[in-house]
Order: sequence, then C-alpha cells, then structure tokens
Amino acid sequence: MITIMTEPAVSGTNKKEQENGKERSLKENRIRAIAISYYSRQDIRRAIFEFAKNRECAPRYFEHFGKRPDTFQYESDIFELAKKGATSFHCSEELWFDPLEISTELSEEELKKNRLGWDFLIDVDSKYLDYSKIYAEIIIEVLRQHGIKNLGVKFSGSKGFHIIIPWKAFPEEISGKQTREMFPEWPRLICQYLNSKVSEKLREKVLDISESTHQKELLEVYCAKCNSLSEKKVLLTFVCPSCKTELQNIQAPVSEISKGNYENKDIRCPNCQKKLEKSRSEEIYVCAKCNLNSKKQPANFKERIQSRHIDADIVLVSPRHLFRAPYSLHEKTSLASVVIDPDKIKEFEPKEADPLRVLPKNFLPDSEPGEATMLLRAALEYKPPKDEKKVVGESKNFEPIIIKNFSSELYPPSIKTILRGMKADGRKRALFILLNFFKSLKLPDEEIARQIDEWNKKNYKPLEQGYIKSQLAWYSKQKDIKLPPNFDKPYYRDIGIIPTPEELETKNPVNYVRKKSFSFNRSNKN
Repeated sequence: MITIMTEPAVSGTNKKEQENGKERSLKENRIRAIAISYYSRQDIRRAIFEFAKNRECAPRYFEHFGKRPDTFQYESDIFELAKKGATSFHCSEELWFDPLEISTELSEEELKKNRLGWDFLIDVDSKYLDYSKIYAEIIIEVLRQHGIKNLGVKFSGSKGFHIIIPWKAFPEEISGKQTREMFPEWPRLICQYLNSKVSEKLREKVLDISESTHQKELLEVYCAKCNSLSEKKVLLTFVCPSCKTELQNIQAPVSEISKGNYENKDIRCPNCQKKLEKSRSEEIYVCAKCNLNSKKQPANFKERIQSRHIDADIVLVSPRHLFRAPYSLHEKTSLASVVIDPDKIKEFEPKEADPLRVLPKNFLPDSEPGEATMLLRAALEYKPPKDEKKVVGESKNFEPIIIKNFSSELYPPSIKTILRGMKADGRKRALFILLNFFKSLKLPDEEIARQIDEWNKKNYKPLEQGYIKSQLAWYSKQKDIKLPPNFDKPYYRDIGIIPTPEELETKNPVNYVRKKSFSFNRSNKN
C-alpha cells in the first residue's frame, strides 16, 4: 500500500555533482534520523492522527510524496511510515466520507457526494518570519471583526503560519446551495474578500517598520505616470585609457551585470579605437512604456510593497490541495509545525518548534456552529472594484479567442521561457499562468494536457502527476474563462521571468498573441 522513495544514485563522473549529492544525502539522513525519533512519540502520533481523520493524507519522503489517495487507519501507521523514510505528513483541506475513494477519474458530482465538508485554511508565507507575523496578526484581526471567535494557528515549520477556520463554523447552506459542495469556489471568494480588507492595513504596518533591515527587499519601484512596474538596470560609464574619451549612460540589465557579461565586453573608443574600460556604474529604474528613467525623472518613480507580499494566494485553494499537518516536521529546517496561541504570534520564536521541546496542542478549535456565517456572506456579496485599465476581456465573461493559422511561434517570450522548464521554485505559479493562457486561446483540452505534460518533464523537479491532473480537470470544467495575469503583475518576476518592453506594451499574453497573429496573417495575405 505504501510507496517508499529511495535515494537517487550519484554519478561518479563529476566531482562537483558527487559533492552536491553527498550534501543532499547528509541532509536527508539527518532529517530522517530526527523523524524516526520524533514520530516514535505517542503524543506526536496522536496529534497528527486525530487531525487527519476524514482527510486525504500523504507522507513525504524528503523530496517526494507517497501514493495518493491515502489515509491513516491506525495511529501506529505514522511511526511505521517514518521507519520507511517518511519525513513529514500532509493533509487535505477537504473532509471526505471515504478519502480512499477519491480519484482524478471521478466526475465533479461524484466528488461532491463524497465530500463531507472543508476547512478554510489561509497560508501566510513570506521571505521573513517577522513579516509573516504582521500579516497573520492583521488577518486574525479582520476575521474577529467578522464574528470568528475560534480559529487555529500553527507555525508552518519555516517562515510562515497556517490559520484555520474549522468546517463546523460554516453554515450548512446559503441561498439553497450546500456549502460542502462549494469547494474551491467559496474559499476562493473568501480569500479575495479578505485580501481587500487586509491589503491597506498591511501596507501601512510594513511601511511603518522604517528601521527594518530588510524593508527595501519588500518594496518594488513603479512608474507613477503609467502605474507599471519598472525594471532595474545599471547605468555604465566607459573610459578610454589612451585618449580619456568617456562613453556614458550605457544601460545594461542587472542580470547581465551579475553574470559578468560587461566585464570583458569589447567596446571601442570612437576616436582612437582602443578598448574602453568600465569606470563607473549606478543602479537606475526604467519604464520602457513611458521611456523614462529614475536618474533623469526621479519624481516619476515611487516605491510600494510588492503585490506578492500583500495578496492572498488563491492558487493554493485548489481541489485536493495538501498542507503540512500540525506537528509534522519541515524538511528544510527540521522544525516542527507547532500550534501556537493566536494572541501570541508576535512573541513566537522558531526555537519553540524544536522537536525536542514540542508539547502538542489541538490545532482545530471547538468552533460554534455557524460562527463563520457573517464572513461567508460578506465574501459572497463582495464585488471587486472595477479596474478601468484592465485589458478588454479580463472580465468573468471573457470570450476565448480563435486565431487563424495559429502557431506556438506566436507565444510571448515570457511564455516560451516558462515552457522551457522551471529551473527553480515557482512551478505552481507557472502552471497557473500556462493554464489560463492556453484556455484563453481555446486550445483543446487534449492539447493543453500534452503541452503541460511536456513542460512538467522539463522542470528541475516535476510536479506530482496527481496535482497536474487535478488542475487540468478543474480548468476543463470551467465555463468562465479568465485571462492570464498581465505582464506587469508580480507573477512573472516572482518566478524569475522578466517581461520584455514589447510584452509590457501589449499588457497581456493573449493581447500579445492577438497582435502577432494580426501581423502574421496580414503578411501572409500580402
């Protein structure tokens, strides 16, 4: 029944690869040794087992998940899995009558019949733990303003927190609709609504931390004239060692500088043809759309908190999404995902999650039936403010486009870069972009599945097939098509993609394809 993942073999042809393989093996062996000792504790096993009831559960073997669907039949299963190499355990937000009956082959109606309910989970995560604390405190404040008296909070094990509102707190139905059947639609609406309430408070609090050593890293620079995200560049000055002629204001991308591509660049003096040497450099911000830069027009460039630090990530609210179970270990830190008092988030320190110090508490509070009704109704009645600058078609009723003589050559450079495979984290965000892009182009479901499968194989670490299938199944059932994120949104930069000036000008990947298609068809006609 249980799939055991083995350690990958290390190639002997490359010394560096051997060393990296050895480092990974030592880290893996360390966490596995801790896991066996930690999960041998009865109080830890009981805490995980009690929370996992009626949930789909999956062990993680350092970097790989076990088979799905699965669940715990006995408390002792947890220790037996740890002895076979499991380092952490993950559970679903959804509650099922029989978790073992879940399958990607089931229809939406069949899944609804098996779904007992769902807990509402908020994943608060940031690059900095202190920032996650601020975010979590504000969210809890807003939830309490909506009548939520009982909620659970736990440390993620790294730099974030999980906040949970139990299924018991939600009404059984609203306006004739069974609440248990409205997953993930209603949790996504709650995320969207909470984001509207949290964002402004979050901006104010973070900007107040003027003494923070990492505050600058939470900010981005944008053009106040067009509200587009600006690009950081380096302004270079070269000088001729012979005749002292200077060549100024040479703009270079930061990525090119970091690679050292300009250190030995063969740039010649226009007077004596001697090779120029770099004499000065300074960082500037450039708006390609308005053709402005922060050196000449500093007043046109403003700072704001990056959207990824103030937006609730609704991508995580998806069918069969798993999250780290309370008191499960974290592979990167070897810390436990401990439950903490919602009123003591500010005082929390990671040392409290040391596996040797953990004393389990219940993650799920004893909620009052229906205490989340006010929150759910407010989310259902919430209407996002209309953005007049949005691309035409970005509304709920966007009509998919059909392009004559369509070819993947028409894809924007950013999409092509993603399709070459993700070389680091950001695979789920990349999948979100690709699925919306392909659906907007009205590609057949079979073609979308083929391209996604090819893309996933190129990733540095492929996503689990179960997750891919669940996302494809969910998108195939959606009647309302939404455009992928605009190029000036943080989705791209967060995964290491820098949109080109042409992409920023067309605003959206679909508009880019429209423009290229029009030019392509017109040239063919001529």
